[in-house]
Amino acid sequence: METIKKTIYLLLLIFGMMGITQQKATAQVSVSFQLFYDNLSVHGSWINDPNYGYVWAPNVGAGFAPYRTNGHWVYTDYGWTWASNYSWGWAPFHYGRWFYDPFYGWLWVPDTIWAPAWVTWRYYDGYYGWAAIGPGISIDIAFGSSYSVPYNQWCFVRERDFGRRNISNYYVNTSNNTTIINNSTVINNIQTSNGNRYNAGPGRDHVQKRTGNAPAQVHLKERDKPGQKISRNELQLYKPHVERDNNNRKAVPAKVMDRKDFKPVSERKAEPRVNRPQRSLEKAKEQPARQKENLERRAQQRQQEMQRNEQRTKERELKQRQQEVQRNEQRMRDQETERRKLEMQRNEQRFNGQQLQRKMDEPLREPQRIERSRINSSERMPRIEHQNRRQGLLQRNNTVVPRQMPQSTDRVLPQGRNQK
Repeated sequence: METIKKTIYLLLLIFGMMGITQQKATAQVSVSFQLFYDNLSVHGSWINDPNYGYVWAPNVGAGFAPYRTNGHWVYTDYGWTWASNYSWGWAPFHYGRWFYDPFYGWLWVPDTIWAPAWVTWRYYDGYYGWAAIGPGISIDIAFGSSYSVPYNQWCFVRERDFGRRNISNYYVNTSNNTTIINNSTVINNIQTSNGNRYNAGPGRDHVQKRTGNAPAQVHLKERDKPGQKISRNELQLYKPHVERDNNNRKAVPAKVMDRKDFKPVSERKAEPRVNRPQRSLEKAKEQPARQKENLERRAQQRQQEMQRNEQRTKERELKQRQQEVQRNEQRMRDQETERRKLEMQRNEQRFNGQQLQRKMDEPLREPQRIERSRINSSERMPRIEHQNRRQGLLQRNNTVVPRQMPQSTDRVLPQGRNQK
């Protein structure tokens, strides 16, 4: 019986210790805004803004823009994630929002929700584009077609350059942004993590279909301290759970600058970029294999490009042939129409010529007809006279001439003789 009691006591003790350990672990990953205020103070200045409260201005040059400068996109378990080369990039590119001030430049407003990147995405034939979402914009509006961002705050690259580590060398000139934006469509690849929604960017299948290569997926591993580190197959990123206040104590920056004393972005000194550590021996050994892989990938890309060019050439030739056939048919129809027209004109001219010739020959035929009738009449005259003479002879021959009786005398014959 005592053994059973001791066993139960030990089990309760073990479970109690486990609960205390779990509470400590949970307390370690939960931080407040104070972490942002303290950690980012050495890399910039905190300003009290009348609209958004405490905002942060990084020590960068005038050409800086969020999700554009000194970083690139990697495809992780959460979608397209911005991997920054700034040592402070773990916070402003994954928490909060950015907005542009004409005098102070880009300013960051902290927030508690983590995302791979707080940007809106667009796609146009051959181009991927993104732009930072401003503070106070709801997710439903930010990821809809009605949300408008100034054209010069968009970044566009050709689809074949999307995912490069040196992507900043391939940005399309902002003068073309208006045309691309007006013809583009919003990418609404909405994902959910810990109950929070975000836009994961272009789908992996879509990128593979457009570029011919599936983007390499990088595993996102959480760090236990601020910062980020990227290797070949892994992105280590600090992404704690953030609360605005800590233990009911309001978080405030240790030093807040007045807007009047803060220098404009054109006069501020830029913080030097992160120096990449030297490659270790193991990475140096991996370099030939990586070079070989890059060469194979480039050869495959060239082959696919050649195939696409051949397909385009075939389609172009087929289209040219069809157009040539159509032109030939139209030319033949035009020639047939012209031939018929000329034939009709020639027939009409021939008919008119015949009519004219007939009219010209008419005066010459009339004298011939008169002469012929005269000749015929002269030939008929002797014949008529002969017929008339013959008829006259016949009439005379057929006339009976009465016999003339002897004339009587007064002499009387003797009676005897008369009686006799």
